[in-house]
Amino acid sequence: MDSLSSRHGLDALAATPLGAGLVRPECVLATHAGDLFTADWRGGVAHLRPDGSQVLYAGPGPDGLELKPNGIALQADGSFLVTHLGASEGGVFRLSRDGGVTPWLRTVDGADLLPTNFVLLDRQGGAWVTVSTRLQPRALGYRRSCNDGFIVRVDARGARIVADGLGYTNEVALHPGGHWLYVNETFARRLSRFALRANGDLGVKEEVCEFGPATFPDGLAFDEAGDVWVVSIVSNRLIRVAPNGHQDLWLEDADADHLAGVEAAFEAGRMDRTHLDGIRSQRLRNISSIAFAGPDRRTGVLGCLLGERLETLRMPVAGVAPIHWEYGT
Repeated sequence: MDSLSSRHGLDALAATPLGAGLVRPECVLATHAGDLFTADWRGGVAHLRPDGSQVLYAGPGPDGLELKPNGIALQADGSFLVTHLGASEGGVFRLSRDGGVTPWLRTVDGADLLPTNFVLLDRQGGAWVTVSTRLQPRALGYRRSCNDGFIVRVDARGARIVADGLGYTNEVALHPGGHWLYVNETFARRLSRFALRANGDLGVKEEVCEFGPATFPDGLAFDEAGDVWVVSIVSNRLIRVAPNGHQDLWLEDADADHLAGVEAAFEAGRMDRTHLDGIRSQRLRNISSIAFAGPDRRTGVLGCLLGERLETLRMPVAGVAPIHWEYGT
């Protein structure tokens, strides 16, 4: 990882916990009013209010589907789009505050959606949806050779695959300039981007940077300087990536021996779920997402796959306001 500085500007032990009793809070959203929302494997979305109270919006899916929320998007009417990361099936569902769950996207290009990772809304009224891999079980995609992830575009033209052949597609984010869609390819260990076309299609993929040993990029968010903050599962790293691909490591919470073991398994092509669930750390529990919160958007809120709460840190820069920033509660 030649371009990665070893500068650590944030301390995991200084993180402030927020919330309690959450189940796999993988994806986090923040609003100007101080509300936080996170995916929750109790079947819906957990709402952490500014007064410290919590509520869970959840309900049974169609035909008894047990919803496994991974990515979430807040809509202007207060409902959510939720991606279903089932064992063998996926899709995107609309979740209302009263617990109603209805299908929003179940198929694309004539095929049922496989376990679905993430959903992002944009200011043109469209959505971006990611599927990490076509392999079953998904752990077979925990390989450098994984190249069957894809991105779906949903807009007035319908739903269609607009990018394919990705190395375990994870979160996507729109560059604040509005001309690029960035994507983390977790097990290709790569941050890539696509030029946005006026019709909603994507240009040719460009590599922003490649990450080195024990970095497996998952979530990402842009700051107001135009840099992107990337979180890594397993190593609990937070890396700031400049537009030219230069990387600065700001946070890490991991055991060196454990990381060496995971890296050996990854290079040998035998990495599996135990390497994600067996992390050793002082505080952070497998960080998978980051949101900028607070009145000045300088509070970093970390979602953790193995956590029962969120963790917050004071950031050195402000984040870009997301599309849902001014939405009411």
